[in-house]
Amino acid sequence: MSPIEPPLSFNPAGIELDRRQGLTRQLYQALRQRVLDGRLVSGTRLPASRDLAAALAISRNSVVRAYDQLYAEGFIEARVGDGTYVAHLPQNPARGAKLSTKPSTGLSTSLSPGLSTNLSNSVDISNRKVIHSSALERLDRHHLPRPPSGPPRAFRVGVPAFDLFPFEVWAKLNAAFWRRPDLQHLCYGDPAGDWRLRGLIAAYLRSSRGLQCGAEQIVITSGAQQAISLCAQLLVEPGDGVAIENPGYRAAGHAFAIAGANLHGVAVNAEGFDCTALSQLEGCRLAYVTPSHQYPTGVVMSLARRLELLAWAERSDGWIVEDDYDGEYRYSGAPLAPLAALDRSGRVLYVGTFGKVAFPALRLGYLVLPAGLVQAFAQRRAVDVRHSEISTQAVMAEFMAAGHFQRHIRRMRRAASSRRDAVLAGWPRDVAGLGDLPTMTAGLHFMVKVDSLEREEALVAKAEAVDVEVNALSRYWLPGPGVPTDAQAGLVLGFAAVPPAAIAQALARLRQAWAD
Repeated sequence: MSPIEPPLSFNPAGIELDRRQGLTRQLYQALRQRVLDGRLVSGTRLPASRDLAAALAISRNSVVRAYDQLYAEGFIEARVGDGTYVAHLPQNPARGAKLSTKPSTGLSTSLSPGLSTNLSNSVDISNRKVIHSSALERLDRHHLPRPPSGPPRAFRVGVPAFDLFPFEVWAKLNAAFWRRPDLQHLCYGDPAGDWRLRGLIAAYLRSSRGLQCGAEQIVITSGAQQAISLCAQLLVEPGDGVAIENPGYRAAGHAFAIAGANLHGVAVNAEGFDCTALSQLEGCRLAYVTPSHQYPTGVVMSLARRLELLAWAERSDGWIVEDDYDGEYRYSGAPLAPLAALDRSGRVLYVGTFGKVAFPALRLGYLVLPAGLVQAFAQRRAVDVRHSEISTQAVMAEFMAAGHFQRHIRRMRRAASSRRDAVLAGWPRDVAGLGDLPTMTAGLHFMVKVDSLEREEALVAKAEAVDVEVNALSRYWLPGPGVPTDAQAGLVLGFAAVPPAAIAQALARLRQAWAD
């Protein structure tokens, strides 16, 4: 009969405590980590609380509280009349193994007295298994870059004149909501969004866009990007073809690609999206377009092209995702009627946002959907976020109902027009390789052609050197076979982010930088 082996004992010599910090918490974490990484194996006997307190020169109460926490979490167990032991835990590959970035040598090493291990059990971090997932691989290729940091500066794209937003009015409406909130607003809300806000958006679109829709067709989203992502999640099966403008809004392409779509870049010319090229694509049942002000070229899709696109959707039983991201900004006449206003067969999903008339951080957008899709979109959105943040929706509804929204849009349109004029007045002339300014009748940005990719890169670098943001048009093209061509070169600039005086100063710096 073999003799009973005595339990392993623990030597606390390796525990160092900082007297300026909580001693109980430090001791608990030190013991817990030793159990997790295998330095304290199952069955190891721990010192009595009085003995451990004496060894560490701390109060017994600190040790008792640390032991109590470890016991509550299952790391140790007390045996009546026999002391405290490390609990028997399931074997974990990380336990009993020393993580090392160095190759194993096969040599043994000693740890604290009473405990030992062998480097033959060591795990080389470089050999850890990598999780393979097609979704993760798609995300690795299709993700959004980090946005520019710091306050807006010339000529940041996608930023409205939010320095003019009536924050005092918004703050009063927000305070009024929280002063006496309706209790139903504090519960879980409708995933499609606040009914009152949906009704006000529908009324606004009917009067300003000629889009005949009702509150029941609208789903509130966390900005336009979530609206596009929902379209990708519900309308695209892996392997489906999706047509996107090329050059175009890359973030939309990323959303469809992550859903498993095969992206087809469709050229944009003076009339907009090339519907002839679209018709020749096989297996394509969805098109994403920005017809009112193409992003980034600024082209307005002609009526003939709009009708062609609608006919394609009806003929192919396809869908059109229309992104009207800055349709409020029209500098000659009223805003254009959207593609959705011409739709008679329920094939257009209209994406709108408050980010371009308020401020991007608001994260408030919406979808106007064919009636048969509303429930599915609301259900899918609920899986991700349950519902939108309630107070923002309620405050925006009051902001619109009280007339502040329409007044603010008029003010923003005047400001954007003034800032556009500042660009036209001070734009550098006769810069080598740089094309002429386009006619800017809509939107918050413009595009200027450059004669080569090399010149594009140089102009962008020189602008950045004088603290001016200028985007390269080549970054908006869908990656394809071969290298980018000089025909894809250009500059994309936003003109609404800063006041006219700041625009004039930035243009003066550009003139000097580009004169070289």
